[in-house]
Amino acid sequence: MEQYKLQAVDLTKVFEDSKRGSVTAIDHVNLEVKDGEFVMIVGPSGCGKTTLINILGGLNTLTSGQVLLDGRPVEGPGADRGMVFQGYSLFPWLSVQKNVEFGLKMKKVSKDKRSQIAKKYIELVGLTGFEQALPKQLSGGMKQRVAIARTLANEPEILLMDEPFGALDAQTRVVMQELLADISKKTKTTILFITHDIDEAVLLGDRIYVMSRRPGTVREVLDVDLPGERTHESLVLPEFLEIKKKIMDMLWKESMDAALDQ
Repeated sequence: MEQYKLQAVDLTKVFEDSKRGSVTAIDHVNLEVKDGEFVMIVGPSGCGKTTLINILGGLNTLTSGQVLLDGRPVEGPGADRGMVFQGYSLFPWLSVQKNVEFGLKMKKVSKDKRSQIAKKYIELVGLTGFEQALPKQLSGGMKQRVAIARTLANEPEILLMDEPFGALDAQTRVVMQELLADISKKTKTTILFITHDIDEAVLLGDRIYVMSRRPGTVREVLDVDLPGERTHESLVLPEFLEIKKKIMDMLWKESMDAALDQ
């Protein structure tokens, strides 16, 4: 039996709402992420993507099912799962260096050691020279680089990313995608990444889980095999466009079916 880094087994989440009664956000979702793999989740708006990643990160309880990390059941948040959100969640009064060091300080890592680790990841995300800058002095893309460096500095078993580039302009977003693809390759970090952007899903993912409309289920799992490095030039490859069209057709049908259900 294959061992997975992260596994979701029959995850179901029902929200009890007094106005509308019970609302099932996700329904018997199964997914697996192998060690060192970059897995994307894409789906129509409202399909439960964020609910799913919050359950995997321990921020939401599940109604039924199980989350396994290295085959062990997990409950609640843990340092083994690092999370990066669309909002940067940086401490505005702390410098880049101090923001990246924050988690290490909480873990009682020595001052010299945490400074060394922070500098390593600041360099990895291309922010050397900005160690003493405050968040208000940084662009959106730079702030997200700090958030990624801070999370990686804690060396989580898996990185959970919820539309981290969603607030960035199109050009900055592609730059950040290339950066993350490079970081993934260099660090062999296991990543589960949620997006509504099909180009982003195909550009970054080794595999893509396509979800259905609410209640969210896994509609299909696609393998992505693109030649060469993952860069903006990949966006026009025939292999890229073929996978993109498959996903577009699936999501279009889900959206149309959802509209007819109204």
